[in-house]
Amino acid sequence: MHSLPLAPRLMAAVAIAAMGIAAACSPKADAASDTLLTAAADTFPSQEGMIDVPGGKVWYRKIGNGPGVPLLAMHGGPGGTSCRFEVLAPLANERPVIFYDQLGSGRSEHPTDTALWNFPRFVQEVDAVRRALKLDTVHLLGHSWGGALAAEYMIATKPTGVKSVIFSSPLISTPRWIADADSLREQLPASIQQVLDDNEKAGTIDSPAYKAATDSFYARHVRRLPTPPIARCDGVASNDTIYRQMWGPTEFLSTGSLKAWSRAAEMREITAPSLFIAGEFDEARPTTLEEFRATMRDARLVVIPGGAHAAMREKPAEYIAAVRAFLIDVDRRRP
Repeated sequence: MHSLPLAPRLMAAVAIAAMGIAAACSPKADAASDTLLTAAADTFPSQEGMIDVPGGKVWYRKIGNGPGVPLLAMHGGPGGTSCRFEVLAPLANERPVIFYDQLGSGRSEHPTDTALWNFPRFVQEVDAVRRALKLDTVHLLGHSWGGALAAEYMIATKPTGVKSVIFSSPLISTPRWIADADSLREQLPASIQQVLDDNEKAGTIDSPAYKAATDSFYARHVRRLPTPPIARCDGVASNDTIYRQMWGPTEFLSTGSLKAWSRAAEMREITAPSLFIAGEFDEARPTTLEEFRATMRDARLVVIPGGAHAAMREKPAEYIAAVRAFLIDVDRRRP
């Protein structure tokens, strides 16, 4: 397996990240981090409930009640779930950590009206969640599709009270994502590439052979390392209908309503302090994220060595250390 080519400035970002989290990524810490971070979710005060949003009700969970500005996390998909954000619980030492299942997914209501699965409604949902939970001042974190949602929310609505934005392995431009995915596919063994190409041409992408070849891509760039089990995720289901309608059948093949979506040219309009964070082997390629970052007034990039798209769960101690340092830095700034 070939690692992603990192430009010199990205290598510097990796080095800076490594220095900032040296204590967290010692071998001893790595060995213990999965259990400790997973268990941390139950060591803080928490509350759960339902919120009215356009189209139905969504489930949310709030962990911690610290004095810091709350962090609101938006999950991937579209059609994914928020339960994996339980690994962010250690941040509740300083601030409330809040996440929710987007409508149609997980523990939220599952309406059958497919007209609900559109970008503007998901943006309205973010605003409804903020209003219901009185998040007048908030940090936002969007992972994968959640990063696209954060970008669209910031650019389309120009909201007030957003103190910072964390783009975690984000989708910022579907055309660019697919171009990067094509480049990563070219690094796969020729036999796997052939299976993918042949089945896509034949329209047999539900075949066992195609699924196995897809898993080979995922094992390199989506979840590369073992991840801790999260008990709260048991029985919490994603919604493949939303994923396929808005995105497509696989991470590297977009056929849905997001096929032409891009906010790459407008990222400069986001003036809130921003953090891009991704794994070294991420399908959200660090080199591409650096290009987006460079267009923005106040943005930085952290690359988690050894991680992929699931770096939040693959390298939780390192991920949390980087996010914590960013949030503390932003909170210390004068208004």
